[in-house]
Amino acid sequence: MPHLPLASFRPPLWGLRPSRGLPRSHPISTQSEPNGSAISQRNREAKQKRLRQKQAALEAGIAQSKSPAESSKAWTPKEIVLYEIPTEHGEKKDVSRPLPPAYSPQYVEAAWYPWWVREGFFKPEYQARLPQATRETFSMCIPPPNVTGSLHIGHALTVAIQDALVRWHRMRGDQVLWVPGSDHAGIATQAVVEKQLWKERGVRRHELSREDFLREVWKWKEEKGGEICEQLRVLGASLDWDRECFTMDAGSSVAVTEAFVRLYKAGLLYRSRQLVNWSCALRSAISDIEVESRPLPGCTELQLPDSPTPVSFGLLFSVAFPVDGEPDAEVVVGTTRPETLPGDVAVAVHPDDSRYTHLHGRQLRHPLTGQLLPLITDCAVQPHLGTGAVKVTPAHSPADAELGARHGLSPLSVIAEDGTMTSLCGDWLQGLHRFVAREKILSALRERSLFRGFQDHPMVLPICSRSGDVVEYLPKSQWFVCCREMGDRAAKAVESGALELSPSFHQKNWQHWFSHTGDWCVSRQLWWGHQIPAYLVVEERTQGDAKDCWVVGRTEAEAREVAAELTGRPGAELTLERDPDVLDTWFSSALFPFSALGWPQETPDLARFYPLSLLETGGDLLLFWVGRMVMLGTQLTGQLPFSKVLLHSMVRDRQGRKMSKSLGNVLDPRDIINGVELQVLQEKLRDGNLDPAELVIAASAQRKDFPHGIPECGTDALRFALCSHGALGGDLHLSVSEVLSFRHFCNKIWNALRFILNALGEKFIPQPAEELSPASPMDAWILSCLAHTARDCERGFLTRELTLVTHALHHFWLHNLCDVYLVMLTLMAQDHSPRFLFLNFLKNFCLFLMKKNSVLFILNDTNLPNNFIPHPSLRVTALDFPLSHAPHCVQGQLMVSEMLGAPARVYPQHPH
Repeated sequence: MPHLPLASFRPPLWGLRPSRGLPRSHPISTQSEPNGSAISQRNREAKQKRLRQKQAALEAGIAQSKSPAESSKAWTPKEIVLYEIPTEHGEKKDVSRPLPPAYSPQYVEAAWYPWWVREGFFKPEYQARLPQATRETFSMCIPPPNVTGSLHIGHALTVAIQDALVRWHRMRGDQVLWVPGSDHAGIATQAVVEKQLWKERGVRRHELSREDFLREVWKWKEEKGGEICEQLRVLGASLDWDRECFTMDAGSSVAVTEAFVRLYKAGLLYRSRQLVNWSCALRSAISDIEVESRPLPGCTELQLPDSPTPVSFGLLFSVAFPVDGEPDAEVVVGTTRPETLPGDVAVAVHPDDSRYTHLHGRQLRHPLTGQLLPLITDCAVQPHLGTGAVKVTPAHSPADAELGARHGLSPLSVIAEDGTMTSLCGDWLQGLHRFVAREKILSALRERSLFRGFQDHPMVLPICSRSGDVVEYLPKSQWFVCCREMGDRAAKAVESGALELSPSFHQKNWQHWFSHTGDWCVSRQLWWGHQIPAYLVVEERTQGDAKDCWVVGRTEAEAREVAAELTGRPGAELTLERDPDVLDTWFSSALFPFSALGWPQETPDLARFYPLSLLETGGDLLLFWVGRMVMLGTQLTGQLPFSKVLLHSMVRDRQGRKMSKSLGNVLDPRDIINGVELQVLQEKLRDGNLDPAELVIAASAQRKDFPHGIPECGTDALRFALCSHGALGGDLHLSVSEVLSFRHFCNKIWNALRFILNALGEKFIPQPAEELSPASPMDAWILSCLAHTARDCERGFLTRELTLVTHALHHFWLHNLCDVYLVMLTLMAQDHSPRFLFLNFLKNFCLFLMKKNSVLFILNDTNLPNNFIPHPSLRVTALDFPLSHAPHCVQGQLMVSEMLGAPARVYPQHPH
């Protein structure tokens, strides 16, 4: 049969419907299948039926198990093959040995990563020297994970998506910079270290000096921070480790100080006394993202930190306020917070509420103190809720603070930083825990016959996610960032298209948040973090004002110069005290895209790679991190920190909860990669800092979800499974059975590779790539399928819909190559067809993979498999032969990988 030129096979593109998870059954092609389509159809249908049965049994075994004792075993341990050839750390893996008989992730993934790093493959400087290098750059930064332990599956999803994208851009010839880093996580880290100190030494933070405590935190960071980096390496993340950043390192400290000073000088940062979210357990202000809004259906008992007994919430207490001058008249007020009664300064009703029209302008007696309180009218009061009358406590409620400001009411703070009652409550309550005081207040109301009962009341309770305590709203003097002007610019950037949010449905939340956001409190009453570069000028007041005199400077010397100019006194005579508070962790994180590149210095990296090409992260960080990066980046650098934002879904556990270390439901990716027994999972929970009640819940969930532990799945199967989800839609509920199915997929490809290599034989010598062309309709068909696959993958990468790419790869390898092409070759061999014809099929197929513009791997500058499964894709095997025999082969080898094929465009001309 005459050879058909490849140029004649230019199939049109067709669309792929996005699929969630592993596709069960799809047509393998819209084209006719040559040479025995009926046989291939029967083989394919039988194989698909077996796969469906296995998948159903696997899912049933894990998802429907009633208990470890009752359930049947859902998976069987696979043989583990180890790479035991002595190889120095950073040396290239020995690939001269025969392939193991079965796919084993530990064998495939061993030894590669240190070699990649040592050779500098992940550095843009290396990529710039390659023959196919373009002048384009692609830069991203990893969302810096909190240095509070280890990564979980949510982080693995981020790594899998980002690594696939950066590898694809490298294969296009772009100079790629992917910056690694970690966040100091002020509140979270300090809370973890404090718990550890108490657990191991029985020591509280305030029993140590600030310097001693910080030494303990740095010690903990050195122990735990390395674990995060190790996990990233295990996941195969192709990060440029020479540019690694930590948000408390020297460079970040300079950037944070510079940003604070510039914002202050621009009038965008000020100090004021306002209500803040306050954690009494941490004794610090906390950000909105650290406040968990917990819905309560009604009466609910909670055990809170430092509370001697469980406390009931979800109750509405009715309290009578006598009308002054009318012994039998009263106004009944409903409240869920009777402990704040001593802080009441008024009672408010709606002006159109006819029940209280006759009392407008009258005064009421406080039920505890007897003091006179005004009855005011305000349209913010909802007359249909409760009795229609509300008590006004401006010092402990954001809504009441706004109402009080409208009516000129002075706030009365009755709850202290530690959650006890202040002296303004009187001797009978001063020093009591606020929830103990609640019961004493209710008893006093009963004694005075002013208590009118209680009832169930659905409510939303603010809980500190770090400590589990109920959040209080306290008036504190703090530093605030003005957000209105910067927020308007951020909103307009999305509206104008200068900033692209994907998926686009996030635009609505973006616009709403920036149109309603208030000023950002950046003070934190912690020891771990960037200490605020502001100084109090002792015994000085600002001119014409009774407020404290504060100055800001990059150093104390600079602040002293400012103070001298402000006060008119010599700087040497002034006493300055630095603000002991630290900045919100989100402040330093908001600078990460440019501080990691050397800002405020004009570094080559900053000039070359900023703004970033893409910001990829979880959708839950859109407002608290992405929004603040856009605000500060635009203000401080004069341009958007990135023009495109890709937001993936949140990974949740089986109960639908967000992965959280405080809940004990996080899953270490290494446990899926390497496999782990249930007993080890339970031991990890017990070794953590979980609350005893949460520990019981978490342990029970583990026994239900993983009755037989977790099987070894491997890095590449995990990455492929994560990217195969429609990660841009709803929440992602990843099952271990799904990851295991992709390990089986890897094994399928492994066996196909061994089959091909065995058929080619050791003496196989390739023909020049320029002379290759399909030798039969079967060859033409499989190469046509390859072309469709490559183009679908190209489209998926361009639109950043990785589920289309994984779908196309899975469909081609499983249904086109293995189920049809290789099966057909096997049948032809069984029919005693001439062996030269059988080998010719394989030769043409494998040689085509070598071609410089390989249809499968590099068509349209796309190298497909390496983006998802990097370890086997870089494992070159078998068939060494002289460079003259293969002019387009990297290192003079036929780059047949352990799985999908070698990335001939990634590391060409590297010394053998």
